[in-house]
Amino acid sequence: MLFTSYVFLYVFLPAFLVTYYALPSKGRAWWLAVASYVFYGWWRPDFVILMWISTCVDFFCGRRIRNSQDAGRTGKPFVVLSVLVNLGLLAYFKYANFGIESLNAILAEFDRDPILWVDVVLPVGISFYTFQTLSYSVDVYRRQADPVDSFGDFACYVAMFPQLVAGPIVRYRSIAEQLREPGTSWAAFSTGCLVFFAGLTKKVLLADTFAIGADAAFGAEALSTLDAWLGALCYTFQIYFDFSGYSDMALGLGLMMGFRLPVNFDRPYVSRSVTEFWRRWHISLSSFLRDYLYIPLGGNRHGTVRTYVNLALTMLLGGLWHGAAWTFIAWGAYQGFWLILERLSGRRSFYASLPPALEKAVTFVIVIFGWVLFRSESIESAGLYMQTMFGLGGSDASPVLTEWSRLQSFILGVALVVVHGFRTTQSYAERPPAWWIASVFALTAMALVQLHRANTVPFLYFQF
Repeated sequence: MLFTSYVFLYVFLPAFLVTYYALPSKGRAWWLAVASYVFYGWWRPDFVILMWISTCVDFFCGRRIRNSQDAGRTGKPFVVLSVLVNLGLLAYFKYANFGIESLNAILAEFDRDPILWVDVVLPVGISFYTFQTLSYSVDVYRRQADPVDSFGDFACYVAMFPQLVAGPIVRYRSIAEQLREPGTSWAAFSTGCLVFFAGLTKKVLLADTFAIGADAAFGAEALSTLDAWLGALCYTFQIYFDFSGYSDMALGLGLMMGFRLPVNFDRPYVSRSVTEFWRRWHISLSSFLRDYLYIPLGGNRHGTVRTYVNLALTMLLGGLWHGAAWTFIAWGAYQGFWLILERLSGRRSFYASLPPALEKAVTFVIVIFGWVLFRSESIESAGLYMQTMFGLGGSDASPVLTEWSRLQSFILGVALVVVHGFRTTQSYAERPPAWWIASVFALTAMALVQLHRANTVPFLYFQF
């Protein structure tokens, strides 16, 4: 089920909220869990079983870890069990197809018969909820979180539909008190509505508009240099407003229910270095990789060379987390290269001497080339696309410009203003000025009209 679908907006969400507030506070966690299973299972009910496996295993492991530690043992076998189950589910459903395809390509080079294989269907959101439940078991093992007493609370934590399929990755310790007693109030609910509507407008009016140009460019057989840059810009803004819009909608839904979910997005395109970009983009994933991968690998505690190896490996796996393809691995390597280069420069960009506006511009261009890798179907096609951006091997064809209109050119200007001239949605929503409230409601009406006129475009991060 999509946040932008008619079923969600006009049936599921109103029915859920009415029932949620009609129930006593102790029954709301169970209702939220049940509703989240309906939300998640709308496409494939059988995939709920996978979430139940992860939920039950980690609920059991969390309690057994603490019981073992209280008895003077480490509890390590149970955290190992949690890691094996969660990463095993993720490895099979997300990476099995990629592994078999890569192996068959190697076999073909040696004229060997390929391995016969039926493609595995990727369950939506599995990357998020497996990381989330895994973080709970590890935190209990580290004594950074207490094991949950109520299975209903834990099921609610894992399945909570606002952040279930595209984040943020929520640490249990950051939401434990809220699960026991959600801070419901009219102020939180009204703020949540504003944040949700703001995210809806970003998604429908901006992200989905840029999707037209991005799809035309990356699906074209030949491009002019201008088209290549325009297509790259379209995807750069599509993924920005798609992810920013989803993050706002998730935070807004959480506030409607009395939960304050962690901020996952903080104007990353105003960054003056790639290091700063990763402090602002997908914040919950960046912190997860730091705390559960980079630091356990040794972080920066074992010398310069080891630090760079750990950083490169973390970014490679971060790229692979986004998808089972060589382009994602290459994108992770590309990001790791810039992070290592900036660490060599004292955690600053090598162009830090430039005026701030130029620093932002250079960082933005670096990010754009990264998104070309991220969006391309193969490394070869990404290379050809970048060549065209540099004016090498382009053509006179203009598939993007053909699809582009004056309205979309205006929206490109709007996007630049929003990215560089406005604060975050959350900062406006805390004490919303009258002009902002009026703008949100007017744009929401336009977005709803647009939803009825166009096909619903899924959120990009659903595929990750």
